[in-house]
Amino acid sequence: MPIINSKTVAQKILSYLRQEITLPELVDWAENVMMEGDFEEKNYQKLRNIVSRLGVADVKAFGLSWEDCQEFMNQLGYRVRVEAVANSG
Repeated sequence: MPIINSKTVAQKILSYLRQEITLPELVDWAENVMMEGDFEEKNYQKLRNIVSRLGVADVKAFGLSWEDCQEFMNQLGYRVRVEAVANSG
């Protein structure tokens, strides 16, 4: 498994927001990273905190809101924009 850095985590969150992966897939990824992943030393604690939170996103008490994702992306150094595109047809 490659070193987990801010870009890796941000890409996974974006994949979820774009509906390219499901919440259970995001949770599985996060759980695997927590068990087997090596986090970038420079941002170790921040990355570990975000990934651990993603790992429990399927638990009703925690969940995962748009605001959570936006805050995680902000912590990772990204700003999220929303764009609406009309359906064709």
